[in-house]
Amino acid sequence: ILQILLVENGHETSEITFGDNLMKPGFVTDLCHLNRMLSVKRTGTARELYSYSKDLSEYVRATVGSNKNSVWLAQRGGRTKDGSDYTQPGLLKMLNMTGGDNLVDNFNELHILPLSISFEFEPCDDFKTQETYAKETETAYVKGENEDMESIRKGILEPKGRIHMHFGNEVQLNEDQLEENENQFNKKLAQLIDQSIYMGYKLWSTNYIAFDMLNGNTSYSKEYTTEEKELFTKHVEDRVNTLSGDKDILTKTMLNIYANPVLNKIQRPTSV
Repeated sequence: ILQILLVENGHETSEITFGDNLMKPGFVTDLCHLNRMLSVKRTGTARELYSYSKDLSEYVRATVGSNKNSVWLAQRGGRTKDGSDYTQPGLLKMLNMTGGDNLVDNFNELHILPLSISFEFEPCDDFKTQETYAKETETAYVKGENEDMESIRKGILEPKGRIHMHFGNEVQLNEDQLEENENQFNKKLAQLIDQSIYMGYKLWSTNYIAFDMLNGNTSYSKEYTTEEKELFTKHVEDRVNTLSGDKDILTKTMLNIYANPVLNKIQRPTSV
């Protein structure tokens, strides 16, 4: 969808990062290669991962700088399980493995543009709920052999309702934002990126309904209709009925996936 938006607005398609744990022989991997996806190594020794991270950092910097192309990077490894995604400072540390000594210049050269993506219905909310439930109840969770592939399939084909993408402003840093050390700097930059993402995040009626249901009130009742609430309530019930475990806990876990974006937007500071 992102690539279509770029093309329709006169831009080149971007390259896209994709975890090597998902690059299994078959249709998905072929599809990835056809769509300019580059593999991100997730396993290996510390030495191997360090070497690969440096290579990836150099590649991203060269692609954005010399080649004047864009690279879509997930802000963290793996998909969010609870509706709250936060930028991992480790990702920024990887990007800073190449470049000069000035942290501000290094990141300004990369022209970081936060992108907010929101679905009315999360296509993998059942998978995420079951996995989160296992962790919360300290029960064993064994990922199925083809679960990652099934998540990709569901993410592409399952109904998502309305979809919204918001391109934020380019993150421009100045010397005043240069902290005492790299770790502090990366943490602050991650907060700036998260702030932009959540400020641009489109909240749907499903988010407001879940928030009110969890809090046992109607604080956001103006944001949805009775019909929308009935539809969403049935969606949650139908999904939870396919899962294993305590239905009340499972329901709360699934509602959190939809409600957390509301909480994030409320709590997100206007400045960092």
